[in-house]
Amino acid sequence: MNLPSELKYTKEHEWVRIEGDVAYIGITDFAQKELGDIVYVDIDSVDKEVAQDEVFGTVEAVKTVSDLFSPLSGTVLEVNPKLADAPESVNSDPYGEGWMIKLAIGNQAEVAGLLSAEAYGELVGA
Repeated sequence: MNLPSELKYTKEHEWVRIEGDVAYIGITDFAQKELGDIVYVDIDSVDKEVAQDEVFGTVEAVKTVSDLFSPLSGTVLEVNPKLADAPESVNSDPYGEGWMIKLAIGNQAEVAGLLSAEAYGELVGA
């Protein structure tokens, strides 16, 4: 299983890449494998404030729909435009082309509560 050490993780299987005051957020390699083939990503929270652990969208796979939870509080700056035409990029490249949202971090202190790659790996049995 792919768990880049420079990222942070949540118990809800989201990953976070921090770049200054901005966080890129997506679902983990583990999550995309559990969901199976992703056919649609529904995120309509651009320019909206989201609280930590609040649902910011959904991801639809062939067999199920799953909520996406924000790992941090902040304002959604952008949704990955590639997901509209290529939702399968979440399966093929969850940490790269398959990112979901860009978030302006509202509370930097929340970052400390995220999981390291090692801690997340233990959580999912990797």
